Amino acid sequence: MNTSLAASSSEALAKRSFPPIVDALSRVLVLGTLPGEESLRRQQYYAHPRNLLWPIVFALFGATPPADYEERLVFIAARRIALWDVCEVGERERSADTTIRRERPNAIDRLLDEHRLIHAVAFNGTGARRLYDRHFPRRPELTYLALPSTSPAHATIDFAGKLARWTVLREVLEQSITPVG
Repeated sequence: MNTSLAASSSEALAKRSFPPIVDALSRVLVLGTLPGEESLRRQQYYAHPRNLLWPIVFALFGATPPADYEERLVFIAARRIALWDVCEVGERERSADTTIRRERPNAIDRLLDEHRLIHAVAFNGTGARRLYDRHFPRRPELTYLALPSTSPAHATIDFAGKLARWTVLREVLEQSITPVG
């Protein structure tokens, strides 16, 4: 077997996560698995035009997602939502979560320790939940939300069905915000 060919093939499958989108006011951490091909190309979370993360999160608050990525990030920060992926790096064919292997997790435990206002972790699909549980123990002080994947690869539930299931994210956020004044 040609080992240099095998190494280059393996490197072609290797994907790397982005830094977390989080700040001192974040209350809920939404975890994906690993950025997909379009996200990697654009260097943006949930960049595939058929991924429903942005339309769902904006719809939860009665808004429409702008085209501008930076405006989307400002919106989620204002709603105290953080984004990250379970895997820092891993091998995956195309954007298929079921093919993730040889993954190394992000330092989610450290992020949670450093951002003590985060009181809930929302899994964007069963792949994120499975990978999280493989690498991290559940924390009793956190609420865990198992949500349907927003990926276009998981189209068995339509937008309305996913939105209904994701409503719990808004409810958890509303419970965590104390009115000022």
